Amino acid sequence: MADHGDHAAVRRSYDTVAGEYADRLHDELDAKPLDRALLACLVERTEPGTPVADLGCGPGHVASHLVGLGARAVGIDLSPGMVAEGRRRHPGVEFREGDLLSLPAEDGEFGSAAALYTIIHLAPEELLPAFVEAHRVLRPDGLLLVSFHIGTEVRHLDEWWGHDVDLDFRFLATDDVAALLEQAGFTVDMRMERAPGPDEAQTRRAYVLARRA
Repeated sequence: MADHGDHAAVRRSYDTVAGEYADRLHDELDAKPLDRALLACLVERTEPGTPVADLGCGPGHVASHLVGLGARAVGIDLSPGMVAEGRRRHPGVEFREGDLLSLPAEDGEFGSAAALYTIIHLAPEELLPAFVEAHRVLRPDGLLLVSFHIGTEVRHLDEWWGHDVDLDFRFLATDDVAALLEQAGFTVDMRMERAPGPDEAQTRRAYVLARRA
């Protein structure tokens, strides 16, 4: 698989922290009732029998939660280290290694997809191609749930939990993301913003639920 832009640095960084990331964040949804509610909505509105993709799945805890809700989940991540953690920890989930700009999936394979805090590592010019690619792998009327940090800044990490990394976290505007989703062929069904929880990074978060038109 060809590297896109700085995705090689993102891949190496997440490989480096994969085990610790999984140990620290395996139960993060326990403290995120809104996220759990939106994931439940996603599963309920997915065409029965069609798989749900977790795009940028990390070590697979969100995909595993989707399985617990009755979905057939497929986790896709850029990092082989994250995929390995996911396969070890969550045998009920299918995992694939792949890039948001060239997903390892057939046209119309998924009934719905979640991309939680995944697009924050894309360069601005990569957002539209990533949404076009998500549109490709979804069935007609399939849903895409996207979440991200709100703002205009770029936060760079050289160190994470004592590990050397090279990661940019790009904050985004809800209006911009919604407009790009519509440009990619989606209809925006819902958009929501919330304050951070006490144990989260202190950033405002946005959720956009879009339907493949």
